[in-house]
Amino acid sequence: MENNFLLSSRKQFEYYKMLGERTFVQLNEEDFFWRYNTESNSIAIIVEHLWGNMLSRWTDFLTTDGEKEWRRREAEFDSANKDVSVMLKKWEEGWSCTFTALESINMDNISTPVFIRNQEHTIVEAINRQLGHYTYHIGQIVYIGRMLKGKEWKSLSIPRGKTKEYNKMKFSRPPARDHFTTEFLDGYFYEEKDK
Repeated sequence: MENNFLLSSRKQFEYYKMLGERTFVQLNEEDFFWRYNTESNSIAIIVEHLWGNMLSRWTDFLTTDGEKEWRRREAEFDSANKDVSVMLKKWEEGWSCTFTALESINMDNISTPVFIRNQEHTIVEAINRQLGHYTYHIGQIVYIGRMLKGKEWKSLSIPRGKTKEYNKMKFSRPPARDHFTTEFLDGYFYEEKDK
């Protein structure tokens, strides 16, 4: 069960990373810094927060508390950074740290307790906590992108009006054991609108 969980959670993280990136490629540089109001976060601020959280939670994942002393969480919400290339480097650095830590988990250490702010978690609980946190923020990124692009938005899921067609295709195949994200990660839906 643990091995299946680890494989499935890795796929889920990859899927949400992909959703963020397929949003990014649809944006203009200024879109990354757009804010609905002064109390809301821009995409760049959300990425900064994800980066800080990922580095803190996943660095030395099995041996140190996930809330590192060097983390400056409040600064993650400072909108001073206006460089998309810096933002994208932080995005990659955060995800790299996440995936490296996930790869370090195996059947020999799966029972290791993990601490976040001095609260003990199982590895499964810690992964689920971060998966939930990241999906929350990736959803915000996608929503902001969709609002900004309007009719120009390229769907990241089953395009509107294509559900019957998609279901017909799925049920025309023999039953298979595959992770649901495979077709999304392979670009099945993303390229659909271009056909």
